[in-house]
Amino acid sequence: MATGAAGRPYQIVIFGASGFTGQFVVEEVARVADGVDFRGKELRWAVAGRSQRKLEEVLQRAADNLARPQLKSIDIIICDIGDPSSLADMCKKASVVLDCVGPYRFYGEPVVKACVENGANFVDISGEPQFLESMVLKYDSQAADKGVYIVGSSGFDSIPADLGVIFTRNSIKGTLTGVESFLSFKSGPEGTCIHDGTWQSAIHGIADQGNLRKLRKQLALKPLPVVGKKLKRRGAAFYSDEVKQYAIPFLGADAAVVRRTQRYLHDSLQETPVQYAAYVSVGGVMSVIKMMFAGLLFLLFTKFSVMRKLLIKYPKFFSFGYFSSEGPTKKQMEEASFTMTFFGEGYSQDQDPQQGKPNIKICTQVSGPEAGYVTTPIAMVQAGVTILKEPSSLPKKGGVYTPGAAFSKTKLIERLDKAGIHFSVISKTEA
Repeated sequence: MATGAAGRPYQIVIFGASGFTGQFVVEEVARVADGVDFRGKELRWAVAGRSQRKLEEVLQRAADNLARPQLKSIDIIICDIGDPSSLADMCKKASVVLDCVGPYRFYGEPVVKACVENGANFVDISGEPQFLESMVLKYDSQAADKGVYIVGSSGFDSIPADLGVIFTRNSIKGTLTGVESFLSFKSGPEGTCIHDGTWQSAIHGIADQGNLRKLRKQLALKPLPVVGKKLKRRGAAFYSDEVKQYAIPFLGADAAVVRRTQRYLHDSLQETPVQYAAYVSVGGVMSVIKMMFAGLLFLLFTKFSVMRKLLIKYPKFFSFGYFSSEGPTKKQMEEASFTMTFFGEGYSQDQDPQQGKPNIKICTQVSGPEAGYVTTPIAMVQAGVTILKEPSSLPKKGGVYTPGAAFSKTKLIERLDKAGIHFSVISKTEA
């Protein structure tokens, strides 16, 4: 089984460690290496990428930021997406590869392929449904044969949503049948900013919706059975009595990832599938108008290649300052946080979910620090550590998995909670 670390020089290799997100993943691995999981038994890890100089700089910065001079001597692997032999060499040395090189639609597959062929487990932080689902089509059976776990969307997209639904389900005695989540962000006086790598992924993803539909036809998946009361569809913008704000559908990967998890839990473990819808709170009426105007412009621009080039070239201008090539400042990151609130309904143990109305209501929350570069590294690293530490709790065979499918029987939620991403029950009522 590829989850074992025996015979490999490194338990974790961070690929793309010198990238914007990769630098924060390096610091998070360094923290975890000093934590309870590896106390008395050193974590063997390395950084990988194209430039020796940039990787040395990242290790120097991490050593300075964390006051741990020993980080400067962490091993470096020179490796390039365009060089399959270098990818193979990296994967032969690693038990788990944390892949931080995006957009994944352009740079993800060579790493997945190398991991599968060379017996390394793989974790990414992709929020790109087309990449994630194409990996299922191309590599699921090969990964299963090799005993390799390929786990996508293990950052802010989509661990809070995916594990949040599982946490909500596990928090009732009975059958959870439907959940809506409402995401809200908080920032400090300096506002918020996101690195333009995420902006580029969104542009390419929306421009390529047609191919995503074709891919899903190829996967030929039957609709999941609807158990209990059918979840009502909301409009493009609506006032939510639950959060007392206007909300819009969340356009990230969360809904697609949760659906894939629920399909796995239903098909492989015979668990009742949970209906799910994801929304984001946007505030008052003026915020809705601004968001809808910006969204329409964005959709229009992504339809034409000339306009897409402009969007990519000038992220700060076209996103009204929300995205930039510099990313957020340290202060912006320190002052930012997120809350994802789940409103679930279901049936008590003595009630048939196919009969009558739901008689259980539950509200849960997942909350954490800044989403992109604090929460995402925590989630990614804890996913990798879970693969290393809990192989017997993973699915029986390898394959391409969502976080919820891979980790539903593990202690990942507890690990995340201890690391600063908190899961809590707000209220629970039974009629």
